[in-house]
Amino acid sequence: MDDHSPRDDADAQALAPTPAPRVYETPPKERPITDAEAARAAQLAANEHIKIASGYLRGGLAEGLLKHATGAISEDDGQLVKFHGMYMQDDRDLRPERTKKKLDKAYSFMIRLRIAGGVISPKQWLALDDIAVTYAGSALRATTRQTFQYHGVIKANLKRTMAAIDAALLDTIAACGDVNRNVMAATNPAQVGAHKAAHTLAKDISDSLLPKTSAWREIWLDGERVVGGEEEEVEPVYGRTYLPRKFKVVVAVPPSNEVDIFAHDLGFIAILDKKNQVTGWNVTVGGGMGMTHGEPDTFPRTADVMGFVKPEDAIKVAEAVMTVQRDWGNRKNRKNARLKYTIERYGLAAFRAEVETRIGKKLGEPKPFTFTNNGDRFGWTEGDDGRHHLTLYVPSGRIKDYEDGPQFLTGLRKIAQVHEGDFRLTANQNVIIANVPAEKRAAIEALVDQYGITKGAGALRRNSIACVALPTCGLALAESERYLPDLMTELEQSLATHGLAEEEITIRSTGCPNGCARPFIAEIGLVGRGPERYHLYLGAAFDGSRLSKLYKEDVAASDILDTLDPLFADFARGRNPGEHFGDYLIRVGHVARTINGPDFHDRTGALKPAGHA
Repeated sequence: MDDHSPRDDADAQALAPTPAPRVYETPPKERPITDAEAARAAQLAANEHIKIASGYLRGGLAEGLLKHATGAISEDDGQLVKFHGMYMQDDRDLRPERTKKKLDKAYSFMIRLRIAGGVISPKQWLALDDIAVTYAGSALRATTRQTFQYHGVIKANLKRTMAAIDAALLDTIAACGDVNRNVMAATNPAQVGAHKAAHTLAKDISDSLLPKTSAWREIWLDGERVVGGEEEEVEPVYGRTYLPRKFKVVVAVPPSNEVDIFAHDLGFIAILDKKNQVTGWNVTVGGGMGMTHGEPDTFPRTADVMGFVKPEDAIKVAEAVMTVQRDWGNRKNRKNARLKYTIERYGLAAFRAEVETRIGKKLGEPKPFTFTNNGDRFGWTEGDDGRHHLTLYVPSGRIKDYEDGPQFLTGLRKIAQVHEGDFRLTANQNVIIANVPAEKRAAIEALVDQYGITKGAGALRRNSIACVALPTCGLALAESERYLPDLMTELEQSLATHGLAEEEITIRSTGCPNGCARPFIAEIGLVGRGPERYHLYLGAAFDGSRLSKLYKEDVAASDILDTLDPLFADFARGRNPGEHFGDYLIRVGHVARTINGPDFHDRTGALKPAGHA
């Protein structure tokens, strides 16, 4: 991409229908909601009342941990605990048998860490490994939010786990919930100056937008309550009701878009000089992936490029964007509460004007930039400072010892014991052993080989992402992590038959339409519809700048290969040199181009059966 918007290229203009005139809401004159107004507003979403009554995220969590008769916590506390970086879950594989025996569900908790930019030390890696072995089934999971998750932590072990995380100088504060979540940043440190600036900005934004409540330390670490109680405590940025919904921030360094900047609420794109130093940041707003099946007023959306800021103004802009969303976001309907819907209601111009008012200056016009892909670079790379970096392929981010397969957990533990640099998680669920001195490279390589750790994969797999889905995610309608590897084996055989074995194609799978694996900006996107059934989306851009379009509804898992094989054959016959799969499908009319947002559901246009170019 080499312009200011993922949708303004000449091809898009030629293929796009003329959009209808937009009618935007008038921004409110008095935007903040007072505590009294919120309490009186019966039509507010239920979560708003839970937050107001929580005493700044305390609720009944401390008392609930003492109830040993169940592995669960109350429904309201199940919402509050998200702000502490947890989700209460149960093993859905065990539900039928336990129900038959009239037993409680097999409750446990997913715990997500907050690691701005995804960078940790070898000492921290070893501490997290020990927690995994002790409390979480000997597995770590690298997530699409560039951090770690633990699965299967039982209620009785929650405080022990959180204390161990704290001892590693890490935490889980605001990793989930209606707050700014883990801030992601470009990872592969080949352009040392630019990537250092990206990581620094991510950490500074994370610190600036962090909730100030002391509830986390009180509940999980037995910290002392503030003298005088909750009445003296305030949230200077969030207030009692925090945000209308989750808020996600990313920092990208072109030409790589591995953080999928257009899929997030707020983004900063590094603008580099000839020496690869950051001169400022293009600011993007209004991206988001989640939607609800059958509800066309919910949709994924790619972010708009709002303007340009100098480095010294980036934090102020981040705070302003978030507080405008705090004040303008929809608190009545959580399905329409993300920033993307706020931008759709009020328009980018009005939103930008309010941000400028809050920072006290005008934004600059966006600067040119180019993205070429949204994947990782596997194997060894060398930074411009002479340090070496090894990117490892981790299937679905699951770091464990596989039976008759890679020994990720043990191997990376051994590497952490001798590594002198750091570890970096990627937004694509992979791991980088970073900042390896040249003289230490052979030792790291030997350990990687000894434990069978994968330094790469086939073209399709290295561009794949899957969410956890079943058995632990309560929202999952279909399999994802456990299904995608087998499907990719079938698709790889099909691609090889058509001479496309090394063709770079992005493929992503989620068990529901919440979009945690960002399937709507993958060239092939599978979104769970029911047991072994998926909606199939096609036609996104390889660099993550364009949404896909629904190609076929409610496809049985057994029919996906037969649906895609003719498209692969057609692509092999008719592609132009260098043309990507998603672009080809649009050019020949297999799917219509999605312009953005509400257009995602519009399936008008020439849809040709596979095999007819």
